[in-house]
Amino acid sequence: MKVIACLRPVPDPASRLFVNDDRTWIKDAELGFVTNEADTHAMEAALELCEGGAASGSDPGEAVVLSIGRDRAARVLREGLAMGAARAIHVADDDVESGDEYVRARMIARAVEKDGGADVLLTGVQSDDLGGGVTGIMAAELLGWAHASVVVGIAATEAGLRVRRELEGGMIETRELATPCVLTIQLGINQPRYATLRGIMAAKKKEMKVWNPDDLGMASGDVGSEGALCRVMEVRAPERDHRVQMLSGSPAEAAARLVEKLRLEAKVI
Repeated sequence: MKVIACLRPVPDPASRLFVNDDRTWIKDAELGFVTNEADTHAMEAALELCEGGAASGSDPGEAVVLSIGRDRAARVLREGLAMGAARAIHVADDDVESGDEYVRARMIARAVEKDGGADVLLTGVQSDDLGGGVTGIMAAELLGWAHASVVVGIAATEAGLRVRRELEGGMIETRELATPCVLTIQLGINQPRYATLRGIMAAKKKEMKVWNPDDLGMASGDVGSEGALCRVMEVRAPERDHRVQMLSGSPAEAAARLVEKLRLEAKVI
């Protein structure tokens, strides 16, 4: 079984973010970037699927990591290799941040096809920065593969995969999928492993293919802002326009004043 896991670099959640001068995105030149949290769970799921095949005596399979972007994408790929992936695919595109989920999905689909396809393509359920949650689903449509989203459990079967996916209200749905297929992985499905020193050293010797959009047959109008279906009009930081008011007096007096403010000022009752 060949499993490709997509990894996306996102700003470190501990970073302090500021909107850029053009109000089109955040100032990211000096930010630290980490692997998107949901994608680390997708990476672990890929490794477990391959290890499960080896444990059952069948083909152990191959776990491959894929990322799109600049040098920061290469860094998260090395982390995936250190975790245990067999090799990596780096789609080097300096304009990826000006594109949207559709552009990313097209690049992912083209890269998967150029690499000879796969049995399973895994992405995180959504990214920590934009949170669109549609890239994996779009890639499935472009590839013409079945897909399941918000997956919280995976088991290999003779016919393909049995997946459990989370629905609203805490309900769980079980589906049987034939391969090839695409899964978007929910947070908490597993416990991502840490890279060992041995894994980090081994990662330096593993293959990393580097392709650009031209290698994927994509023209200049297919990438960046020109290829995007969505446009970011403006990004703003939240503005504080209210202040906390402390109501003094006895509990009964404070409650009466609160009701009065809710009725006359907030106009919610």
